[in-house]
Amino acid sequence: MITRRHLAALPLLAALPRPALAQDWAPTRPVRIVVGFAAGGATDISTRTLAPKLQAILGQPIVVDNRPGAGGNLATEAVVRAAPDGTTLLMGTIGALAINPTLYRSLPFNPQADLTPIAMAGSVLNVLVIPADRPWQNVADLVAAARARPDTLSYGSSGVGGAGHLAGALLDRMAGVRTVHVPYRGGGPLMTDLISGKTDFAFSTAPTALPQVEGGRLRALAVVTAQRSALLPNLPTVAETLPGYEVANWYALVGPKGLAPNIVARLNAAMRETMEDAEVRAHLARHGVEPLPGSAEDLARFIREETAKWAPIVRESGATVD
Repeated sequence: MITRRHLAALPLLAALPRPALAQDWAPTRPVRIVVGFAAGGATDISTRTLAPKLQAILGQPIVVDNRPGAGGNLATEAVVRAAPDGTTLLMGTIGALAINPTLYRSLPFNPQADLTPIAMAGSVLNVLVIPADRPWQNVADLVAAARARPDTLSYGSSGVGGAGHLAGALLDRMAGVRTVHVPYRGGGPLMTDLISGKTDFAFSTAPTALPQVEGGRLRALAVVTAQRSALLPNLPTVAETLPGYEVANWYALVGPKGLAPNIVARLNAAMRETMEDAEVRAHLARHGVEPLPGSAEDLARFIREETAKWAPIVRESGATVD
């Protein structure tokens, strides 16, 4: 999770010159992008939006490989163990790349040491949503219900340690309530149970939640950004009820340790070109995703900063996974 304040400088990096080595490598077989969540979630939707343009640029099929489980760790480990030839990549998230090293007691890899940063992909809007039949009309109503019934209301997330999980933990801390976290193996399965009323609320990404809101199956109470979103200008922020509340989410493309500089340069250039495409940007915007191209070096520094920033917050939440 990151704030728009921290992301503000990243779009400026798109204007930097393309690396000279960018044209020195081209894949000779299909490129697999591993996603750590089930089909239908925001990470999956965003990756599949980028894939056709990337495929056209790189001249090889792009295969999206969904490997849900363990908060993105199964997908991450698959890429860590892959050959560093540029044909197996990971669409990493804040959870997999910056939260899990603190959240999990033991990981068979270190994201900073065992992965090669390639390019930031984007930041996605998160929305507080509830089943359509719930009586709450706003954040204050939800907080009042949670306060009246401690340890009863449940919220779902796409996995332990992800943005949706920590958004709920932050709500508990700032509102002084106790709710129950229910992790799922991605945004798609979460939506199924939320729509049926098996969970009471969720902090879901816009690509996953908005189609259900538009279809009348869910109701949106608020966005979790500091200011109201241009995508949903009439929807209040959680911060209007709980001042200072702010949560964001981001994705980044990474590969195995040891990717050659010319491979990184070519893939970074392909990602930048993809995110400059008007059709791609328009499709992402409809789903609340803001493209944030930048250099591989800046992504490496950003991941280090995010890991250091969120480590104490994860510890404070008390969340751990064996």
